[in-house]
Amino acid sequence: MPSGVYDRTGQPFPHHAKMRGLTLAAMLAAALCLTGCKTISMDDITGSILPPDTTLPSSQEAMWAYTRAWEKRYDSRPADKTAALAYARGLRALGQHEQAVAVVQKIALKNPEDLEILGAYGKALADAGRLSEAAEVLKKAHTPDRPNWSILSAQGSVADQMGDPQAAQGFYREALKINPGEPSVLSNLGLSLALSKKLDEAEGLLRRASEHPKSDQRIRQNLVLVLALQGKFTEAETIAARDVSQEQAVANVATIRQMIAQSNAWRDIQKPDPQGVHATKARTQNAQKLEADPATAWTQAIAKANGSR
Repeated sequence: MPSGVYDRTGQPFPHHAKMRGLTLAAMLAAALCLTGCKTISMDDITGSILPPDTTLPSSQEAMWAYTRAWEKRYDSRPADKTAALAYARGLRALGQHEQAVAVVQKIALKNPEDLEILGAYGKALADAGRLSEAAEVLKKAHTPDRPNWSILSAQGSVADQMGDPQAAQGFYREALKINPGEPSVLSNLGLSLALSKKLDEAEGLLRRASEHPKSDQRIRQNLVLVLALQGKFTEAETIAARDVSQEQAVANVATIRQMIAQSNAWRDIQKPDPQGVHATKARTQNAQKLEADPATAWTQAIAKANGSR
């Protein structure tokens, strides 16, 4: 994923558009990473077709090359599962969510019992904001006797986006039973807990995630956000500087600090919640505040990113 102030649809965030080097992860909830994909440096792709489960390229140019290569194969063999899933994956990464849904839906209709295809379909629906449909499809993408941690994490993302953090956290915890220590799920759970005002617990999980060998920039930026929410700005800058210049790290944390100061919803997250999990009414009120808040696009992007990998 290229650096910059863009969500996964490729659209710039509506505020602070001049921030450099601050990815979705650092902005607000910091991109909850769903399936454990890692950002890697792949500056050039020569057009060779990569396996569909290969970590996606980090640059926009390479991402287009990856997607076009799979598009050619898909056009010649539309019933080819490998081509369809890889092409849809590239489309999703480029923000072409409805087109990705159409590609996976077509092959899902021909393979209604294929759990891998159903999983990809559910995640594509979540990317497109079709949350109710995504929830239904994801339920069918694994079975009680063979649960899939990645699908559970995707279900958690959808639940977070639908305003049910308690259910979301349950999905994440179930995923961790299957794949203990998976940093992407720890990150998802940590940010969900942060949005539930459990900042101490969130920080602990994100520290664990950031220390994992599979940790990446997004996860570290998630920790930056949670540290900033607790007023630990110096440490937040130090961690942010692992991935960007010191100047950018300071600017990024300053912007997060400004965002918190200007947003009633984010300031409210800083207040302790002695009852632990919010009651349904409290969750609904908080969701309404977030929806009315200037940071809406950022907040929605957090959970959306969670379900898109």
